[in-house]
Amino acid sequence: MKTPPLEPIRLNKRLAEMGLCSRREADAWIENGWVMVNGQPATMGVKVTSADNVVVDRRAHGHQESQVTILLHKPMGYVSGQAEDGHEPAITLIHGRSHWREDISKNRIQPSQLRGLAPAGRLDIDSVGLLVLTQDGRVARQLIGEDSEIEKEYLVRVTYQDHATDVQNLFPKEQLMRLRHGLSLDGKALKVAQVEWQNPEQLRFVLKEGKKRQIRRMCELVGLRVVGLKRVRIGRVALGNLPVGQWRYLSAHEKF
Repeated sequence: MKTPPLEPIRLNKRLAEMGLCSRREADAWIENGWVMVNGQPATMGVKVTSADNVVVDRRAHGHQESQVTILLHKPMGYVSGQAEDGHEPAITLIHGRSHWREDISKNRIQPSQLRGLAPAGRLDIDSVGLLVLTQDGRVARQLIGEDSEIEKEYLVRVTYQDHATDVQNLFPKEQLMRLRHGLSLDGKALKVAQVEWQNPEQLRFVLKEGKKRQIRRMCELVGLRVVGLKRVRIGRVALGNLPVGQWRYLSAHEKF
């Protein structure tokens, strides 16, 4: 007995669920005539089922191979995405003068690499560290898709009840356990987090989600105040020795 086809869904969603690209990227492929459904060029907004034969032209994959992913050590005072409240977006730091000299990539910055380059995740204006900007919808979906399980690691300097030193000994252990599991934000329970002391004034957080200002809000719930926050790793890609305000390309052998 054959399994009945699934309910029709938009083609761009189908392509994204197949892990081929992002929805926005799928729309561009459809516009360029690179997607066929049952032997016919796809049209924008068309819906498909599992019974439909969807084929993507090799030109789409060739276009994808030319797309870049950039790793930036974001300084304080820059916003991740669009400019707001007079603060510049992080993308303004992507130019030849700020390209890290020790980058092993043979890529060189081109105007075409800035088109469609967008942050895959956010880093607050008062936070520093690793920010990923990409043209590749596959990377964006992997890092910020609804089903993403990619770890993000942070080093977080905190104070407790106006104490800026020896915070580890003053902070109740049961509250540390709450940080790991037991807090809710926006009416929803948070996923289990790895939280441990890096030194007496600094915590190490490893999260698999990224709600707005999540770490700062988590700390507030247990009486801690964040005075410094730095993202040092996303998945298997570490910030390493990349200087503040400089960037490099994600190399071909690196995977999140």
